[in-house]
Amino acid sequence: MQDSLKTPASQGFQGNPGSRRVCIAPMLDWTDRHYRYFARLLSRHTWLYTEMVTTGALIHGDVPRHLTFHEAEHPIALQLGGSEPAELAQCARLAESWGYDEVNLNVGCPSERVQKGAFGACLMKEPGLVADCVRAMRDVTTLPVTVKHRIGVDDVEAFGFVSDFVGEVAAAGCSTFIVHARNAILKGLSPKENREIPPLKYDYAWRLKAEFPDLEILVNGGIRTLDEAAEQLGHVDGVMIGREAYHNPYLLAGVDARFYGDEHPVPTRTEIIERLIPYVDAHLAAGGKVRDIARHVLGLVNGVPGARRFRQMLSDSRLLKDADSRLFLTALTDLGDDFP
Repeated sequence: MQDSLKTPASQGFQGNPGSRRVCIAPMLDWTDRHYRYFARLLSRHTWLYTEMVTTGALIHGDVPRHLTFHEAEHPIALQLGGSEPAELAQCARLAESWGYDEVNLNVGCPSERVQKGAFGACLMKEPGLVADCVRAMRDVTTLPVTVKHRIGVDDVEAFGFVSDFVGEVAAAGCSTFIVHARNAILKGLSPKENREIPPLKYDYAWRLKAEFPDLEILVNGGIRTLDEAAEQLGHVDGVMIGREAYHNPYLLAGVDARFYGDEHPVPTRTEIIERLIPYVDAHLAAGGKVRDIARHVLGLVNGVPGARRFRQMLSDSRLLKDADSRLFLTALTDLGDDFP
């Protein structure tokens, strides 16, 4: 299993990496490689995104720690945070050499930072700079370069703001835009509040698709069910699901049949855990800990009788301290024979 981890010498995804009809949002501290492998067990086709990685972390930090992933994760995108075209170009080269399928630029994080190294939604005020960043990355990689952004910044709510932004960045060669359908409030709201307080305006994403029919437009923000995803797909090309895919990951088990026409049987929760065991064993053999993976699995049993006991076992520090993969199987056994 460990041999399946991607290194710079590994081959990238062969063939069509699939459609972005359904994606899992990049989420800091959550969408690490262990969660992504777990998510891939639930859905063969959902497009996966890394946590945001800043250009500085890659240029000056531990590249393998940030970029290592398992070959099963394809299709997978690397999300970058930065605003210096040359640095982003350097990181885009790294993404391609490590075998990623896409480079995504973060223009949606509600960061106030405006000094060198700034990233996120503040860049929406500088569409020319974002366009330069896209050009710089496209000049050095054959990977798709995409942009994730908000619909406005602070009190700027006119549709023309985001329309002009998309138009200018598209002219630089970006053809895929992931629209978090909320404004970013750069002062006065925490990142958590920025995900909840600014109202959702899905119609802005729909209008972007109508205005730019040749672009691929995805919508993100507040999508909690596959019915809601299906409704959005009547207006745009794809949906990006965030926190719900983490807190209620079994939602993903229904994605392949509904949105990709995949006829494979939908895996049960028990089958997912059983398929995860070899990955856990390989991680332990490489010096990892059960807790690195267990924390991502807690939501798998949401709404199922016995779920509380399952979560308690996989989050008990005493049990986790010297645990191996058998802890997952023990937690399953405690749920009883009727566990789905």
